[in-house]
Amino acid sequence: MFTVIGLMLGGMCIGFLLRRRQLTGIHQIITVLIWILLFLLGIEVGENRQIIEGLATLGLEALAITITAVIGSCLAAWALWKSVYKRKRREA
Repeated sequence: MFTVIGLMLGGMCIGFLLRRRQLTGIHQIITVLIWILLFLLGIEVGENRQIIEGLATLGLEALAITITAVIGSCLAAWALWKSVYKRKRREA
């Protein structure tokens, strides 16, 4: 835990020190590193027997959470849109 926090703080300090420099290609490097991390995560998940055996249950739970999150986000966006639109009508 402290290692992760230390690495994050170290990266923040280096980023702060290098903030005025133009670092070309850094986005491509970050993208490749994220792909590597996702691949390694997939290997780790594939090795875990409990996750593989419970994949159907996990998939259904993930689908239910996704659907409810999307519906909730759409309803919140709709309510915000109505609220903003109503204010603009009053101001006009």
